[in-house]
Amino acid sequence: MKIKELRESTVEELSTRRRDLKQEALNLRIQQSASGGQLENPARLTHIRKEIARIETIITERTRAVAAKKAA
Repeated sequence: MKIKELRESTVEELSTRRRDLKQEALNLRIQQSASGGQLENPARLTHIRKEIARIETIITERTRAVAAKKAA
């Protein structure tokens, strides 16, 4: 997903997407170890890690914005 699409999503949708991506990353790591280090698309792991980081950044930004509103 592009960052614009991620920013338009709700926190619940982002959390669900993050959970799904983490599960996919786990499955790829297991597949990689079982097949002797050979994956069909090894760059997919990198892509997944970056997308998880983007999602976590957006969730953190929103959490901090809510906390700042409550403090003000």
